[in-house]
This record gives sequence, C-alpha cells and structure tokens, in this order.
Amino acid sequence: MKIAVLLSGGVDSSVALHLLKQVKNNDITAFYLKIWLEDELAFLGDCPWETDLDYAREVCANAGVPLKILPFQSQYQKAIVEYTLAELRAGRTPSPDILCNQNIKFGEFYKEINNSFSKVATGHYAQIEQKNNYYLLKCSSDPVKDQTYFLSSLFQTQLARALFPIGHLLKQDVRKLAREFNLPNQDRKDSQGLCFLGKIKYNEFVKFHLGSVVGDIVEIESNKTLGNHNGYWYYTIGQRQGLELSGGPWYVVKKDIEENKIFVSHQSNFVTKARDEFYVHKIHWITDEPKNSNTRLKLRHGPEFIQCELIRTECDKYRVKMVKTDTGIASGQSAVFYQDSYCLGRGVIE
Repeated sequence: MKIAVLLSGGVDSSVALHLLKQVKNNDITAFYLKIWLEDELAFLGDCPWETDLDYAREVCANAGVPLKILPFQSQYQKAIVEYTLAELRAGRTPSPDILCNQNIKFGEFYKEINNSFSKVATGHYAQIEQKNNYYLLKCSSDPVKDQTYFLSSLFQTQLARALFPIGHLLKQDVRKLAREFNLPNQDRKDSQGLCFLGKIKYNEFVKFHLGSVVGDIVEIESNKTLGNHNGYWYYTIGQRQGLELSGGPWYVVKKDIEENKIFVSHQSNFVTKARDEFYVHKIHWITDEPKNSNTRLKLRHGPEFIQCELIRTECDKYRVKMVKTDTGIASGQSAVFYQDSYCLGRGVIE
C-alpha cells in the first residue's frame, strides 16, 4: 500500500512512521509541511521549523524512507491565519487547529498528492472504524491525549484515506516504542500552542496583526472601572491570566466590542455567571445527524466530557442543554459532540 506520512519532527508522527514501516509491502513516503510563520515573524521568537526538519530528516534516514518538503505557508495564511484574525476582531474565540486539520493536513495536502497515495497517516491520537459504509471517528485509548476534538470537522472522504497508527496506544507506550526504535527525538517534549505559531507567543502574534488599543476593565456587578487592557481581542470568556488586577482572582465574563471594554467578575461571584445551555450553529456531522438527542460534549480539548441534550431549533441550529454549568462558554468556540466513544461532529457556539 502506498502511504503518505505527515511527519512533524515530533515523537508521535515518528513512531507512526516506524509502525507502518514494519508492515510488509507498505510503500512509504514522508512529507514535512512547512507551515511555520517564523520566516515572516522571526523577530518575535525563536524559529523551530529548522529543528523540526532536522529531526524529520534523521528519522527518515534511519528508517530508509524518502522525505519531501512542501511549502504551505500561503495556504495557512489564507485558510487559517486570516480566519483566526477575523474571529478575534469580531470578539469571538476561534478554533484554528480544527480548521488546520480540515483544510490543510486533510484538505490542501490531499489535493497536492492527488491520488498518488492510498492513505495519509499522521501521529494523531484518534481511531477510525468502518461500519455500514461509514467511517467513524473514535476516541483514542489515551483520554488525556485524545485529539478527536481537533478532528471533528473531517468529512467522510477525508476519513476514508486517513490512518492514525498510534491511536490505540497510550502516550507512555508511544514513548516506549520511540526508545525501542531508538528514535533521535525519543525524549523530545510535545509541542504546545496553535498549529501555525511554533514558538511564537500567541499574544505577540495577535499584537503584530491587531495592535494594541487601550480600553477599560470593568467590574460587571458595580460597573466600576478597575484598570486597563490593550485590546479585547487578547481575552476570552473565563480567562483569568493577564488581567493584572489586585484583589483577585478576577475572571473575564463579557466583552463590549464597540466600546473595547472587558467586563470581569471576582471569583466570589464568578460561579454565578456559569451557564448550563447555549446555542450552536454551523453544524458539521461526521456521519448522519444523531437520532438520539442525549449525547456528551467537549467544550475544549481535554479528557472532560459533559452530558448534554441536543434540541434542534431550526435548520443548522441546536440548543445544547448540559447537566452541569460551565464558566468558559465563548462565542466562536467549538462544541464537539460524542456518543459513547465516537465523535459525532461539532458546532460553533453563538
């Protein structure tokens, strides 16, 4: 089988490549997608892509697998970066990593290789099952590392060609295999942050593109101005860090986009602002629309599920009723839905 492996230079995709290499008759080519923005924003931080590429080259050399480098910065700029900035300007909380998978790794890359490869493998912690002519997205065996949240916008045609060789493994098992394979990156730390930023700090990226505009930080209960901030786009609902207010902890509970105001509430009052329901639109179902309204959801990447009920209100819109409250529900954020261990798809919070 001809398999394209997306290699990042990290341990997960490297182990995935070696596992596929062990299967007889697999014809493997590795691809490194050069997506970092450090070339354009080098003055903001260190450049990681050269180090990543060095690791990728060494992994491929040791495995006897060819490596091809594809420049994808322009595709990222158009599909991901511009979307992220537009969402921030609108005061919403974007989900760039979800669109990164849908539009780039399993989108533009598919177009680039056309039909030259039967499968495209990555180091994602997720699993795929085929049932009744559908491809189902199943959670990883590792609940902490599970990445189905970030894969929740994939289409059937994308899942049909996708391979996740480490999806059935725990992270500790992947590290163990990396040592057994004697990989050069076996002890390398996992990457953090958004897919296109690398080591650039998020706030520095935002400042470069959106700048700073001083506004008021206001206590929502008293309407008293407590301090100043440098732009509502730096904050999201439920955020605690970066407010620099005395007498805290304080949390962001609301944003006034027109007036550039951030409203906060003290911890003693913050829990009263928690919500147990919200609306989602821009629904994407991986298979059919679920018939059972009782589902689970993830409001953010991580192991926590919340039991919920989906109530369809109109075309492409649902009311989501949760069994518990959450203090960090923000407009633009992705709510990803599950039944049992299967990811159903996602909606965007209004």
